[in-house]
Amino acid sequence: MTDITTYPLGDRAVRRIGYGAMQLAGPGVFGPPRDHDAALAVLRAAVAAGVNHIDTSDFYGPHVTNRLIREALAPYPDDLVLVTKLGARRGDDASWIPAQSADDLRRGLEDNLRHLGLDAMEVVNMRFMGDGHGPTDEPVEPQMRALAEMQREGLIRHIGISTVTAAQVAAAQQICPIVCVQNQYNIVHRGDDTLIDSLAEQGIAYVPYFPLGGFSPLQSDRLQAVATRLAASPMQVAQAWLLRRSPNILLIPGTSSLAHLEQNLAVASLVLDDNAMAELNAIGRVA
Repeated sequence: MTDITTYPLGDRAVRRIGYGAMQLAGPGVFGPPRDHDAALAVLRAAVAAGVNHIDTSDFYGPHVTNRLIREALAPYPDDLVLVTKLGARRGDDASWIPAQSADDLRRGLEDNLRHLGLDAMEVVNMRFMGDGHGPTDEPVEPQMRALAEMQREGLIRHIGISTVTAAQVAAAQQICPIVCVQNQYNIVHRGDDTLIDSLAEQGIAYVPYFPLGGFSPLQSDRLQAVATRLAASPMQVAQAWLLRRSPNILLIPGTSSLAHLEQNLAVASLVLDDNAMAELNAIGRVA
């Protein structure tokens, strides 16, 4: 019988509801957390509840989330998969600055390894900057070659790619195997439908971000109505829809609150029947 609660990420099986560490940093993903001890507690509670996939980056803070992860969880459980991303750095004014040269990427990887206390990263996503709203058609080959070289050196075990088109994924696959794609996708932002299905056929994970991003007020009202009927929050319903949408979708909801963590993990038991799925799919067609 197929285990629908897990999916391969590289050569590891991870639970389909993971944890995104971004919100552990301060406002604007910059500076220290509002409550250091609470941040540690959330990380420990997530792992204690069975989460074995944590998404992070050394440009969150910068350096904040990785240091928290190490303080809270090292020595790491054997089944825990830590996934980071490269491609940016933070300015002193909290700005996001592209850092995509080979030297930038190597420095970024070294920072991640040092702050997490690791000799190698299990998965590294190459995060392209896009245009602020989604991917552009920029070449991906230089960055992917740089990551592939670090993979050959044993510093990276598996490589993913983020904020990209299907054509960019295909170009990256000419250079190295890709184990996951991380893009914006949700009930109303459905541009990756074909890509998700193609990745599922290849056994490649898809990790959506912004599960409530891009909704119009009317669409938000429709989602709220469905959520009210199901006695759940809109975020829970949006995440449950993603889990049912395709078996290769992995969630990485983030929070700095124990209560919200419990709500996110409860999505695993939220059942959407065919009627609920049809109603949610129709939300995406509401202007």
